[in-house]
Amino acid sequence: MQIKADTLGAQLAKGLKPCYLIHGDEALLAQEAADSIRAAARQAGYSERHVFTVSGAHFDWAPVLATAQAMSLFADRQLIEIRIPSGKPGKEGSEALQRYAQAAPQDVLTLITLPRLDKTQLSSAWFTALEQWGVSLRVDPVERRELPAWIARRLAAQGQGVAASSDGQQALEFFADRVEGNLLAAHQELQKLALLYPRGELTQAQIEAAVLDVARFDVFKLSEAVLSGQTARVLRMLHGLQAEGEAAVLVHWTLAEDIRALKRARDAMAEGKPLPLALREARVWGPKERLFERVLPQLDDHSLRALVQAAQVCDGIVKGLRHPEWPAEPWQALSRLALQLAQLGPQRSRTAA
Repeated sequence: MQIKADTLGAQLAKGLKPCYLIHGDEALLAQEAADSIRAAARQAGYSERHVFTVSGAHFDWAPVLATAQAMSLFADRQLIEIRIPSGKPGKEGSEALQRYAQAAPQDVLTLITLPRLDKTQLSSAWFTALEQWGVSLRVDPVERRELPAWIARRLAAQGQGVAASSDGQQALEFFADRVEGNLLAAHQELQKLALLYPRGELTQAQIEAAVLDVARFDVFKLSEAVLSGQTARVLRMLHGLQAEGEAAVLVHWTLAEDIRALKRARDAMAEGKPLPLALREARVWGPKERLFERVLPQLDDHSLRALVQAAQVCDGIVKGLRHPEWPAEPWQALSRLALQLAQLGPQRSRTAA
């Protein structure tokens, strides 16, 4: 059975399932989900706990199976945690987990934690067996557009909040900008607000004075921001990536790959192919597919040629070459290229309209 992270509390209140699988890369949400399950287990009498960490392809699964089958000397019920940091138990592990799901006794509660899994892993025999036996919970990162609401809910949980006005929304947006991509730090900043200020409504000035800039940026999220036309966010992300020591070559490759994909899709459309087929041939899918659908219809041949040429010039600059009409500093050149591409984004178009 699959459930969403925000329904875990309600599911636990109805009674514990024999097995819980938590998978995903968002460390804070995974930790909170695991803590909730452990707390429910303790309350239900699972007072003895065993933890196994699967490290490497030659992990010995025999002790895991033996522990599940052994009667406890000190407690009626056992909590067994199996941590698989790689997300790949291997052939022996796959077979062991399937046997485990078939033979685990009623007085054992199993908690399995995994990183983000791909489609192949999610459809594997071992994962399917465990999911059918218990509950799987995927913890996804909180996207930037969802972050203000997430912060507001967390503030409410600790008895705080912001004004129900544009000023309050601006305060939440400010908070989100400072913690984007770093949910653990966001949690710490929320705890700081709880210590600094009493319960009740927080002002924007209080939030600005307390919340540090702890944002962490992903070069691939930069691509989505550029295609969305979020120019202010694009510049902030570029500055953050530079400060974090990201390679300028990788940032350029990401932007240039989007431009190449736009050209491939545009060429396919010029041949009479429908937009969905053009996007598939250009290898565009996921969140980018929706962004390309908005950008491509307003992209003319002149703008596309200018983007391709700009990407070529910027490629030389990040590799040490100079151009008389472009900044010599690689990150300034990347900012120019990113903004040129962002001007085609949907938000810029709506503003212009």
